Amino acid sequence: MSVTERDLIQNPPCTSSLSNYLWSDPPDENKWADCVHCGMCLESCPTYEQTGQEQHSPRGRVYLIKSVAEGRLKVNEQFIDPVFACLDCRACTTACPADVDVGGLIEEARGQIRQAMPLKGWQGTVSKFFLRGMFPHQNRLNSLGGFLKFYQKSGIQKVVRKTKLINVMPEHLVNMEAIMPEVKEPVKKKYKNQSVIKARGETKKEVSLLTGCIMDVMFSDINQSTINVLTRNGNDVKIPQNQTCCGALHVHAGDREMGRKLAKQNIEAFHDAEKVVVNAAGCGCMMQEYAELFREEPEWRAKAEEFSKKVVDISKHLHDTGYDKPGAELNTRITYHDACHLAHGQGVRQEPRDILLDIPGVEMVHMPNADRCCGSAGIYNITNPEMADAVLESKMENVPDDVEMISMGNPGCMLQMAVGVQKYGRNQKIVHTVQLLDWAYQKESDLKEGK
Repeated sequence: MSVTERDLIQNPPCTSSLSNYLWSDPPDENKWADCVHCGMCLESCPTYEQTGQEQHSPRGRVYLIKSVAEGRLKVNEQFIDPVFACLDCRACTTACPADVDVGGLIEEARGQIRQAMPLKGWQGTVSKFFLRGMFPHQNRLNSLGGFLKFYQKSGIQKVVRKTKLINVMPEHLVNMEAIMPEVKEPVKKKYKNQSVIKARGETKKEVSLLTGCIMDVMFSDINQSTINVLTRNGNDVKIPQNQTCCGALHVHAGDREMGRKLAKQNIEAFHDAEKVVVNAAGCGCMMQEYAELFREEPEWRAKAEEFSKKVVDISKHLHDTGYDKPGAELNTRITYHDACHLAHGQGVRQEPRDILLDIPGVEMVHMPNADRCCGSAGIYNITNPEMADAVLESKMENVPDDVEMISMGNPGCMLQMAVGVQKYGRNQKIVHTVQLLDWAYQKESDLKEGK
């Protein structure tokens, strides 16, 4: 049986009250109740743009999720493909007049799918290895980082590339390896014996920093820039050593059980924090939505709601609490890409732009459709490479030619956009917004010291 476009749009009456969601924590019917299939979401959806298929549109996915709840559709391949093909970019919710939480429905539906039909074979092995065996364990991630650092520094990387051995991997992984950033010492390890990194000058605020999992292994320089900028602007910085992965990748993959476990650990780790500053859009969005994981655990839901109030993106924290305008010029032309989970997920749009405009010598060039997904979407560019590439191509068409840098606030986007720059023969440098502010401060300091 196939679901036709007419079926999806017409939304016929329910013929059965027996839900085909057989596990706890099913999709919340309150999230789809306000969807009237008006179609306002269609133009916002990257997968609908690429396919033109109703089941790959937000309203189509909402209809399918509702149909399973009403017993008109089973959890099968017909249901799985549209649900897991979604980028979970949240652009549809921004476009929706009724604010239907499609992203929340998608994540809850994926949780049902993975309990009913767990991944098997090599896919199951790889998923379990990384999601449960690596990301929740910082020591193992540090070991992986050490291996990658050796790979880069020892000359093995050059040999592998020169001899074309790298080409035994799938093309999308070859592209990712080509733009892999230089691995440096994780800040969590660097400041392990320092309970507080003191502000330079008068202390105005005390914050705790989420260092992240992959973020601190692959992008520890961004974490260091975040610390530099925070302390420069009067913030004492704490780095709780018992913090862990935010759980976003797990929830996006349908492993809500592990997502809850990681959420509980972070809630406990940051229990005494006044503010939890995050520099990765996906992590910040996930942590602000922790309560959604505990709909059936009232005690933890209350804790999660209280915790989420503390979570703030670095750009918004600086914007809201004040920061020094740098005294040195960077003299560069840049454009800004809105990470989906920053713009659509957290509603943070103007704050990072204001920071960039406050750096002397920075000329901002507008990017059309700046809040359109780049195709990264956590590990979507690994699990759905063909669709991710198509979405990336559309994104790169909007990147202005006459800029030197593309700034953004999410590590996944940085990797994906770096692939785009390389693939389409561009020469722009991919940077995090907080890095540019840090570089301006460093240049100002060097000028004062006569360097």
